[in-house]
Amino acid sequence: MREKSMAYLLSYTRLPVDSVIYDPRLAYSMHLAISEDGENYQALNHNSGVLFVKATENEDGSLTPWSLKNPVILELKDGGFGVVAERIGADGEEDTESAGKFLYFTTKDFLDYTEVGFLSKEEAEEKKREGNADRMKVPAAEKLEIQGVVPQNVLEISESVADRLRKKLLTPVNCGMEFPEQVEASSAEELEKYRAMAFYTDGTKVAKRVDWDLSTVDFAVPGTYKIKGNVHQEHFEFPIAFYRADPCVAKWKNKYYFIATNDADDNHTLYIREADTIPELVNAEEKLILDSTTYPHVGNLLWAPEFHEINGKLYIFHAATPDEFFKEESHVMELREGGNPSCKEDWSEPKRVVCPDGSDLCEAGKEITLDMTCFEWEGDYYVIWSQRQFLPKDLGAWLYIAKLNPQEPWKLLTDPVVLLKPDYGWSNNHTFVVEGPFALPRENKLYVTFSGAAVDTSYVVGLLSIEKGKDLLQPENWKQGNYPILTARSVESEYGTGHNAYVTDEDGTVWNTYHARPGVEGVRSSGIRRVHFDIDGAPMLDVTEELDLSEAFAQVETCVVVR
Repeated sequence: MREKSMAYLLSYTRLPVDSVIYDPRLAYSMHLAISEDGENYQALNHNSGVLFVKATENEDGSLTPWSLKNPVILELKDGGFGVVAERIGADGEEDTESAGKFLYFTTKDFLDYTEVGFLSKEEAEEKKREGNADRMKVPAAEKLEIQGVVPQNVLEISESVADRLRKKLLTPVNCGMEFPEQVEASSAEELEKYRAMAFYTDGTKVAKRVDWDLSTVDFAVPGTYKIKGNVHQEHFEFPIAFYRADPCVAKWKNKYYFIATNDADDNHTLYIREADTIPELVNAEEKLILDSTTYPHVGNLLWAPEFHEINGKLYIFHAATPDEFFKEESHVMELREGGNPSCKEDWSEPKRVVCPDGSDLCEAGKEITLDMTCFEWEGDYYVIWSQRQFLPKDLGAWLYIAKLNPQEPWKLLTDPVVLLKPDYGWSNNHTFVVEGPFALPRENKLYVTFSGAAVDTSYVVGLLSIEKGKDLLQPENWKQGNYPILTARSVESEYGTGHNAYVTDEDGTVWNTYHARPGVEGVRSSGIRRVHFDIDGAPMLDVTEELDLSEAFAQVETCVVVR
């Protein structure tokens, strides 16, 4: 029995603004807005696209990017939905190759899409007729309070589909808080074990620590005491560090360490901060641990350092070059046994990452490697990195993956495999680049975020995932999200967001470190924000502090029973 339709979904594209704010490669994609009455529509996904056309690959390995216009959403007889759209050139120009044809996509929920291929004009019209594509009235653009909207069609959808879209494509907001009315504790430390439960508009909940006022409690005297407390929340102003890009925070031996690319001196030094807590890193002293004068083979650009623990040892993966940019390659430094990460002398000389047979990963001067990240998954260590061929033709930067030798983590165990190319408009915007991968393992799924496009205001974060038990070295086992999960539209006044890394604190909270520009003309600077996990367990990176904890629910009270 068909569920009663109770919501309306609007398909639209946007008018491009300019190459800084909203490019054609972003605007010429399918956007969605939702309504309960068919008149008042709310843009989903920060008024950003959710369906992009894949680039096609040429004989020489290069990519031809594409965009779309006039996306029509429709119902399918056997369940699910379809999208029929015209393919156009990446920046809006006419596509002579597909003249008279229409691209066809299928989707179960308007979140994940399969690009099926082309339909003839007749086939496309038949799909629209069968799918009730023209049944609903389309609001005029001037009546929609959506910036740049170019409306296409409206489809009536079930409330269950609409509810899932809201939960996945609207930023969650703290909408409630619970704490037991009475707890037992014989000390402040015992009370500390209890957590408040924060509820969110996407149907998720998060346990949070409480900072209690215990001035009226005497744990030496049995009794019942009424107390109040503030739900604990760390505060991080953006940015936490100007001129620091590609930030990474790690926990090692009960201390936290911060490292990042140093834009202040054109990437010639790497500094470390050390502190007992993550918030204390913001004002911690910086200590030099590597520069471009100590070793001849790393005599210039030092990029994207990351901490990684492998078999109980601490390493820094980073990119470096002896001189010019075209010789930038991935390197690894090892902390000596018992060494202090903040001490320059305790780090080994950087070693260039090599193939299983000891040969170079690629030919310096023709290809570069950078942004290498490392992680353990199901008993094996892996690395993912960005590699770009410049000669004989610039193919852009692609992501590669291989198993790593944990005994010598500058050596691969397997040959490199191409994992991902910049095939969507948001990842080939201004340049063909995917880079900055970082793994976020969860119980039954591995997530990898990565950055795409140029490192200007168009820089965004995409998402890869793979199910537990599947072979990571088979690219077809991975799923790439069709749209980015963090962009310049996600958080006001933060542009060019990207290059993420993750760290888990003593409370079990996962933090996202990233860089962005504080304003269109701002320099690359580091930020940090809690990672929210949605109804499917996928990371959401746009839940700011005021959304994470509402002022209305920031205080809780209980009765503590001391026996």
